[in-house]
Amino acid sequence: MADVLVMKDIEAIASRLGIDIDTIDLDSIRLPTADNVGIPSDDEEILQEENLEFESGFGNIIVVDNLPVVPKEKFEKLEGVIRKIYSQIGVIKEDGLWMPVDPQTEKTLGYCFIEYNTPQEAELAKERTHGYKLDRAHVFAVNMFDDFDRFMKVPDQWAPPETKPYAPGENLQNWLTDAKARDQFVIRAGSDTEVLWNDARHLKPDPVYKRTFWTESFVQWSPLGTYLATVHRQGAAVWGGASTFNRLMRYAHPQVKLIDFSPGEKYLVTYSSHEPSNPRDANRVVINIFDVRTGKVMRDFKGSADDFAIGGAGGVTGVSWPIFKWSNGGDDKYFARMGKNVLSVYETDTFSLIDKKSLKVENIMDFSWSPTDPIIALFVPEMGGGNQPARVSLVQIPSKEELRQKNLFSVSDCKMYWQSNGDYLAVNVDRFTKTKKSTYTGFELFYIKERDIPIEVLELENKNDKIIAFAWEPKGNRFAVIHGDSPKPDVSIYTMRTAQHTGRVSKLTTLKGKQANALFWSPVGRFIVLAGLKGFNGQLEFYNVDELETMATAEHFMATDIEWDPTGRYVATAVTSVHEMENGFNIWSFNGKHLYRILKDHFFQFLWRPRPPSFLSAEKEEEIAKNLKKYSKKYEAEDQDVSLLLSEQEREKRRMLKEEWDKWINEWKRLHEEEKLYRQNLRDGEASDEEEEYEAKDIEVEEVINVSEEILHFE
Repeated sequence: MADVLVMKDIEAIASRLGIDIDTIDLDSIRLPTADNVGIPSDDEEILQEENLEFESGFGNIIVVDNLPVVPKEKFEKLEGVIRKIYSQIGVIKEDGLWMPVDPQTEKTLGYCFIEYNTPQEAELAKERTHGYKLDRAHVFAVNMFDDFDRFMKVPDQWAPPETKPYAPGENLQNWLTDAKARDQFVIRAGSDTEVLWNDARHLKPDPVYKRTFWTESFVQWSPLGTYLATVHRQGAAVWGGASTFNRLMRYAHPQVKLIDFSPGEKYLVTYSSHEPSNPRDANRVVINIFDVRTGKVMRDFKGSADDFAIGGAGGVTGVSWPIFKWSNGGDDKYFARMGKNVLSVYETDTFSLIDKKSLKVENIMDFSWSPTDPIIALFVPEMGGGNQPARVSLVQIPSKEELRQKNLFSVSDCKMYWQSNGDYLAVNVDRFTKTKKSTYTGFELFYIKERDIPIEVLELENKNDKIIAFAWEPKGNRFAVIHGDSPKPDVSIYTMRTAQHTGRVSKLTTLKGKQANALFWSPVGRFIVLAGLKGFNGQLEFYNVDELETMATAEHFMATDIEWDPTGRYVATAVTSVHEMENGFNIWSFNGKHLYRILKDHFFQFLWRPRPPSFLSAEKEEEIAKNLKKYSKKYEAEDQDVSLLLSEQEREKRRMLKEEWDKWINEWKRLHEEEKLYRQNLRDGEASDEEEEYEAKDIEVEEVINVSEEILHFE
């Protein structure tokens, strides 16, 4: 929801509009009585633009058909059976079960109406009991009461849909053609959301688009940067365009809380949670998967929060997010989720389970997709008190063939990390010691692209070191680990390939006693930021892994977020509203040079706009890297022009400051001359202002302060 303006914001707006706020009686102001307090929203625009169908108000009523037709004497027994079945799902209103009776035969008509407290309970009852077998002759057919009204509006005669003339759309990738090769980012502060260029040459951001009350909770870029998604009470929307941000599509999902794009931007997953009428029941969860371009719901999932409480890394109301994990590679062909003792993998051709059944995996705890191939890594903990070891398995999709399995013993915890090209999988394993009183750490490193997928074991020099952070180098074969105890753990960097040891992991260096608890690799590799967030108050170290040397150290006090731009040229550090002070962001060069700082009150989000993968082949990129000096001449000339411009601007700024100073001095000289007679009178007629014409004299003055008399007695 929009943030309330503080008084200083109101005063600033009044000053900008030329209004004297002291003359306004704020208590006399009366806001409009409408729910929106007179502030229009995007959703109101939608209601005005389109003739929407509204719910009839019977969304909490279901119709149960194919019931037994019974006489009057068996009516109560049948009603009791139906009430028992449906009261287990939700709270039925008082007099909320009605079975019509034929007045002539005094027998039931074979159907009934059930009214719940909420529409969510009615939806759940429909899902769980449609097709329910009461006996061989009676299989329930359950529909929502509102559906009948919609079905009755279907015309008897089919008419072909109206063909709309083709209207060419905007170039949604136009921002990639920026002549200055700049990147965009979005920020949210207060009630404003802004998209800006990172104009590092001019040491400031360049505005692109700004909108107030653009979203009600957060914004999110799509994975390839094509769309910006916003979240509203009625659902989500995506925006984009060549020169500005237009609404491209909206997705109706009331009370949506979370969204997630598929990697190829074809689908959008939305999530909402609704409180049940019975406080003892779990929250009701609704998940929709939309086609991003058409806005059509391709598949929905509904159930209690308990049904979706397994898997993921973090979410709301007991449900981890994202619930569904997508296969990578850009085709958005598969998505999967964990259930109790099963892994359900769906294909997007039909949005149904592969082979129409889930993969049974007893006690499955975690899984993740390869970033490039349809391979799933899954982790199963120990069972049977340790008699059955834990294991990590690699499963090929869609064949569900197990490619490799590794048994692990005495496992306390396990985390899996894929390298961005899918070449390696690192499994961080915490194991119990023999006494079970403590744990130690090691790594199982899978060489995915090699024959038979060999596995190498890596143990730290001190096995008792706690692993604080782990990160692969993007598109590379190195990884970094923060290990040890706070406040100054060590940072070790390893490589999977060296000239001397091809196919064997080896350590490159260990940096002792670093104030770091997070690792941020450049998206193009080579450089890494060792960051100390939270308790370390924003300590930053920019490190060159190729040369194994520190390029710069810096600090962004109280920094909460760090993010590289997609090209690896710049780093953004931000302090969000979790802290009350110093809200805003800093932009740094890749080697740690501070470029500019922007302060924003009530600062919520900073997100770089992602870039799609390059169309250049690896050979072409290598050629460009070799001939970089030839390509860089044009940009060096532009940089020089900008540098000269900045120098000229700096000189102009200094000249203006000098003129302002001279003007101030001259004004004081004028006032000094005007007050000459006044000073002369104060000095008893002395007219000179020159200190040299005065003689300093020391004068002693004796003054009796007090006199007292005391009688002394001598013996």
